[in-house]
Amino acid sequence: MNETEQEEEVLEEGNEESLPTNHFTETDLREEWRLFLGELRKKEPLIFNAIYGFRLSKKDENTIQVNYPSDTARAEFSKVQGDFFNHFKHKVKHFKIEVIYQMDVALKKEIETKRSLFEKMMEKNPLLKDLDDLLKFDFS
Repeated sequence: MNETEQEEEVLEEGNEESLPTNHFTETDLREEWRLFLGELRKKEPLIFNAIYGFRLSKKDENTIQVNYPSDTARAEFSKVQGDFFNHFKHKVKHFKIEVIYQMDVALKKEIETKRSLFEKMMEKNPLLKDLDDLLKFDFS
């Protein structure tokens, strides 16, 4: 059995060298990402909500950079990254793509409540604090 396993490994290595590496553009990448997110929104809304803020960009002919907002989002993406990149490699017929992951805190989306919005306004106009103290605004 060792001989057959070694033969299979040699065949797999030979296949990697002969796989096509066609050119793909940033537009191809973004369009496939958009379509993938559309499908994911229907199938896995939890994962979709975690990764919809990711930014994918083409660094060079064989490298894609994935910017993500948090480690938690990255962990959710790891569940579906194989599906996306496998589909993308077959779609563009480029099988030697490497993926680089980079955290980008600027992508993090925070939910603004009415209270937090009002507090930002109070920083610009301190008289709003006096008005809030006087009228006891309810932001619930």
